[in-house]
Amino acid sequence: MGLMVAIHNVTSAQRLVDFAKLTFGFNIDRLVITKIGGTAAQAGIPDVGRIAVKLGKSIMVLPDLKDAIELLSPRKVYLMSPLAEREIDYVDYKDNSLIVFSGIENGFTKIEQSLGEYVNIKGMKGDPGPIAYAGAVLYCTLALQK
Repeated sequence: MGLMVAIHNVTSAQRLVDFAKLTFGFNIDRLVITKIGGTAAQAGIPDVGRIAVKLGKSIMVLPDLKDAIELLSPRKVYLMSPLAEREIDYVDYKDNSLIVFSGIENGFTKIEQSLGEYVNIKGMKGDPGPIAYAGAVLYCTLALQK
């Protein structure tokens, strides 16, 4: 299956669309969306669906992060957050890994943190917001490892 990217707990349609464009721009084939609400569910999903079809990508919308982990059975789950204390240089991904970003500034709950490796990218201080953070992490993960 390769590398999968997820956004968890998103309510803003614009944030969801921006995240999808960013993810697909890094040539990720599957975007997983969990715990979606508000305008992201009403207006964001149709927009992201259109983008995915145009680019030949796929999206998966699930009620919760646990569902994504159960259904996709990733080898490794990385919960990326600028609030995490443990730092890594980049995500050392192999086939069938899931990188999860929070769609809100508050990050992941304690229960959600227990579902995978709760980590931050080395050198990231402060929270630049979900889209900027995902861009930095995906760049470090994909571009710098080649």
